[in-house]
Amino acid sequence: MKKIRLTTTIMVMAFLSLTAMSCKDSKKEKVNEESHTEMSHDNSDGHHDTNDSEMKHDVMDSNEQNSDAKQVLADYMVLKDALVATNKEDAAKAGIKLEATLKGFNMSSYTSEEQEELTDILADAIEHAEHIGKSEMDHQREHFKVLSKDITDLVVITGTESTLYQQYCPMYDKGSAWLSMSKDIKNPYYGSKMLTCGKVQKEIN
Repeated sequence: MKKIRLTTTIMVMAFLSLTAMSCKDSKKEKVNEESHTEMSHDNSDGHHDTNDSEMKHDVMDSNEQNSDAKQVLADYMVLKDALVATNKEDAAKAGIKLEATLKGFNMSSYTSEEQEELTDILADAIEHAEHIGKSEMDHQREHFKVLSKDITDLVVITGTESTLYQQYCPMYDKGSAWLSMSKDIKNPYYGSKMLTCGKVQKEIN
């Protein structure tokens, strides 16, 4: 009986040992599977990183576009203020600066139709900014009138982060408009002669 019991005990222990080893192997397989799954997930994330990179590139392009549009408006406002002050030299400098900004305008992230429109607008605006850079005050104001229309058309395509006010003087050249970042009327066509002549036509957001 003792031998039978001993044999039975040994068999039970061997069975338990084999079971334990089997469980360990099973756990290892599970760990390996999880590790493989995580690696696959990492590879998947790597794929998304490419998309993220593309998205970041698009955002950079968008930011560059916004930066160009904002710089055009900033240069235009400097020019407007110089004409309000009837300062020919400052207006000429502002015209030259605006001309350079317009020439460097990046159109790459706009649609083909928008690029076509922008090409025409920018070409005309560059010509008037160039003339403002080398003309007398009377001619500077004449070119500013058409330039203002070009910049307004540009904003329609690019949009604006700041609220703009399209203002209008009924007296100058049978009626002339300009853009301002303030509701207050400061007339760039007459300066101090008729500083507050005009009205706000509309807000551009």
